[in-house]
Amino acid sequence: MALSLQSAGFSDALVILGAAGIVIPAFARLRINPVIGFILVGMAVGPAGLGRFVPQLPWLYYVTISEPHAIEPFAELGIVLLLFSIGLELSFRRLWVMRAKVFGLGAAELAACGLLLGVALWLSGQATTASLGLGFALALSSTALVLPIAGTTGPVGQRAFAMLLFEDLALVPILFGLSAIAPGGGGGMSALLRTLLIGGATVGVLLVIGRIALPRLFAQAARTKSPELFLAASLLVVILASIATTAAGLSPIVGALLAGILIAETDYHEEVEAMTAPFQGLALGVFLITVGMSLDIDAIAARWSALLAAVVAVVAIKALVTAILLRIGGARHGVAMHVALMMAAPGETTLIVLTSAAAAGVIGAESAAFWQVVTAIGMTITPLLAVIGKVLARQAAKQSAQVEPAEVEEGPRALIIGFGRVGKLVAQMLTAHGHAYLALDADSENVSAARERGYTVRFGDVARAGAIERLDVDRASAVILTMDDPVQSVRLTRSLRARFADLTIVARARDPNHAAELYRAGATDAVPETVESSLQLSEAVLVDLGVAMGPVIASIHDKRAQLRDKIMAMAATERQPPLHRRRLDEAEPT
Repeated sequence: MALSLQSAGFSDALVILGAAGIVIPAFARLRINPVIGFILVGMAVGPAGLGRFVPQLPWLYYVTISEPHAIEPFAELGIVLLLFSIGLELSFRRLWVMRAKVFGLGAAELAACGLLLGVALWLSGQATTASLGLGFALALSSTALVLPIAGTTGPVGQRAFAMLLFEDLALVPILFGLSAIAPGGGGGMSALLRTLLIGGATVGVLLVIGRIALPRLFAQAARTKSPELFLAASLLVVILASIATTAAGLSPIVGALLAGILIAETDYHEEVEAMTAPFQGLALGVFLITVGMSLDIDAIAARWSALLAAVVAVVAIKALVTAILLRIGGARHGVAMHVALMMAAPGETTLIVLTSAAAAGVIGAESAAFWQVVTAIGMTITPLLAVIGKVLARQAAKQSAQVEPAEVEEGPRALIIGFGRVGKLVAQMLTAHGHAYLALDADSENVSAARERGYTVRFGDVARAGAIERLDVDRASAVILTMDDPVQSVRLTRSLRARFADLTIVARARDPNHAAELYRAGATDAVPETVESSLQLSEAVLVDLGVAMGPVIASIHDKRAQLRDKIMAMAATERQPPLHRRRLDEAEPT
């Protein structure tokens, strides 16, 4: 049966796929978060945007969403797949380690923000029950927007994830609480207890079945070598887990998160994550388009002052409360500001609670519509708030690094410029062999984090004019360049050599060509990463094949010397190496 080109599905699919194909690359080129792009597309193609002109301009039918409610199931699927992907990055061990943050920091943040917002709404004239319902609704933040920005690792990501995870878990008690405080609602508490018991039992059954069945299921799918079957099995697990938790009265996102964690415990989680990533991104884009379609420019313009005041008040209260709680919990000032601003706006779960509160009669339909617009605006500015928080965090970390310089022992010490993973390992080895060092790094957050872990590190940007004069190189036993900028490392090597003829300069190089440039610039030694990784791989293979360790080490040493000779010969083709240059293979004892 042929489908009509006038089908709403055709035009909706054209808009969604066009948005995914145009918005994401365009905003990536402009280095702008595509979240804003999808929301703007929703505003433009929704019934309050270009959709209103379809009767006058029929061709707009193909570039607008004619049935906004038709794509809402896809938006819900996007949230489910997002939580599933988050679960794939977790494990039961990691959740157990995070339990204090989830049920401590997360519970405190939700309770404090909900109660304080409720009090503010009550003082503004709202009824007591409406203030309480709205307060906890607005206290919820956007998992769909915050986690892709913050991630789930690092000091910012871990704290944001802990609070968001608790909010997602608390969604069901909040919804039942609304039914309990609703006019004529008396069985809310008993229904909540019954749901929690059934939900707990359902989660327990899913855990047992998942541990037993999932490894066998994915092993069978892997044996077929069929990507389609593997993808189908992955989506089947997510949907079944979501249906099970929904049937038990819990949120489907709980089932999706649980499915991801269970698959993360198997050997196939990386394959599943790679296969489901495109679906997650597209479905999340659909969700954001629906958020944009809920924004009516005319309605916003008519009440812009009230909406602006509401958005500012909600963001300010949530940011202030979250920052205070994070500081009490021991977070650095910059981390607290970054996380607080990212979590300041309401999110997609707010829309769920607002709809339920309106249906239960806790708040009026007009009030629900107003706060839904506030939520949509808040979600739109979430990426901007995250950027502002990151800038403020960097400024705070930079001031901390400059105001509280690291204490350095008097006397000779090695100078490590660039303190990433390579610089930290060099510092550890110097300490192990009793050599003092001072590290410098241009990333203020990295400086603060490294100093908390006991490293002797200061903030310093060697790219700035006059930086070398401030390095106090006169009493440096050696300078180790570990930064990841090849041009800057060559430039700094040349400048150091011009001022200090006898200084030992050891530089990290990307490849032999970069190492040759460093030798020409005056480096004592340049260590190509590609060469060293190949030598280490060769050593491991030879030892695993049963070759004695002594001959292996000798052969690796000889090969390193041969490669160094070739690199230095490359450097000498343009200019002979200076007399001060010392080769490691000549200096090492025989």
